Amino acid sequence: MAPKVLVSDKLSETAVQIFRDRGIDVDFMPDLGKDKEKLAEVIGQYDGLAIRSATKVTPTILEAATNLKVVGRAGIGTDNVDKEAASKKGVIVMNTPFGNMITTAEHAIAMMFAVARQIPEASESTHAGKWEKSKFMGVELTNKTLGVIGAGNIGGIVCDRARGLKMKVVAYDPFLSAEKADKMGVEKVELDDLLARADFITLHVPFTEATANILSRENLEKTKKGVRIINCARGGLVDEEALAELLKSGHVAGAAFDVFSEEPAKENALFNLPNVVCTPHLGAATTEAQENVALQVAEQMANYLLTGAVENALNMPSVTAEEAKVMGPWIKLADHLGAFSGQMTDEPIKAINILYDGVAAEMNLAALNCSVVAGIMKKANPDVNMVSAPVVAKERGIQISTTNQDKSGAFDGYIKVTVVTDKRERSIAGTVFSDGKPRFIQIKGINIDAEIGANMLYTTNEDVPGIIGALGQTLGDEGVNIANFTLGRADVGGEAIALLYVDEPVPAEARAKLAETDMFRQIKPLAFDVA
Repeated sequence: MAPKVLVSDKLSETAVQIFRDRGIDVDFMPDLGKDKEKLAEVIGQYDGLAIRSATKVTPTILEAATNLKVVGRAGIGTDNVDKEAASKKGVIVMNTPFGNMITTAEHAIAMMFAVARQIPEASESTHAGKWEKSKFMGVELTNKTLGVIGAGNIGGIVCDRARGLKMKVVAYDPFLSAEKADKMGVEKVELDDLLARADFITLHVPFTEATANILSRENLEKTKKGVRIINCARGGLVDEEALAELLKSGHVAGAAFDVFSEEPAKENALFNLPNVVCTPHLGAATTEAQENVALQVAEQMANYLLTGAVENALNMPSVTAEEAKVMGPWIKLADHLGAFSGQMTDEPIKAINILYDGVAAEMNLAALNCSVVAGIMKKANPDVNMVSAPVVAKERGIQISTTNQDKSGAFDGYIKVTVVTDKRERSIAGTVFSDGKPRFIQIKGINIDAEIGANMLYTTNEDVPGIIGALGQTLGDEGVNIANFTLGRADVGGEAIALLYVDEPVPAEARAKLAETDMFRQIKPLAFDVA
């Protein structure tokens, strides 16, 4: 059955057609996002939800979304999506961070020009029939110092445009390397240095715990007298009350804001102040940007629903379409290894240690980690997936560690999972053969070569004669057909294991008869998702 997507906000027809062209059923209801009761009523039938800013994806909506796998936001901001609730529900949240980069950067540059030359006030005055030429004395941008807070995607474009305007650019960004700064032609500085030197300051960072109120009253007071401040990033980055006071005192010469701490902004301390330019969050409001993000979200959602590729996800590691093709069998292997460990472990798990060897160590380990943890957690919660598993593990205080190493044995690569509890450590390793099929290659340090089936039986015993006969006879008597039979032992006469791939679950009666032989230390039925 084809995946089904609901578009609940206004998206271009071209974007909607992308879903149809990819073989996805799509319902285009651009006003549904405003009706939360109706949305909750119908959301259960959809695999994907494509939105802009009008639709609010709340815990209530997510609770009703019984089939939902992905929410795609055409744009950067996802404040209208409860990402924590989505993660717990196992729903991927994607955005489109690159579709409106140029548009937002251009708006910041336009706002800088507007406040430098007092264009909005001069325009209003001229429209009113006044000719106040001497009133609106501006400043040039050439040779001025621009302080850029946040030199990532959008901030980097602003830096480039500003250098084209012959401005000197200083940038504060903890993640900006000295080498990258040199390549961009900007000077990397600390925040206090930027505040003291900049004639213009523009912000291009997300709103996080680290960036909230980054231009606080204290930091605003450190700025150079006559500075002009532009914010086209996110509300809450600047203390607007303090900025209003410094504008009135003349310490700050002007400000241009496209975003505000509370939106829609009906009232604000910056409104109606001289030389303050305000726009209603227009950073991404161009025809080109709106089309770009719509097309991008449609492609991303289609890729995920059809191929498993994860792009620009906010609550899960991204896996490109190319990676998905190569990593698909390894992600499945990681899930099987986790599922084995989870089904074999009855006591609380303290830690999960994952070793990646050879080619496996060169892959997207974050995604593989999620698959391992999801496999382990499924025993306690069958609905857990790669998105929700890390959340569940964190809530339970489980420590997760990874180790990478070069090829160390006969296989091109393998994954080894060790689960640690208060009572024991249990390990299992596996690889992917050239035919693309995952295999178990080691359990408890005992080498094996086991094909993985939907239904399996795992036993441990002392290495003595008669084990194969007991298993074959008992299962045969109970009508259980064995598809594959793997044995392994540590030493002659030492601990031995058997792993059987069977056509149907081994009934309790058969397991009881095996136990009655007193030949087995452990008899454990296992199930794996091999679809």
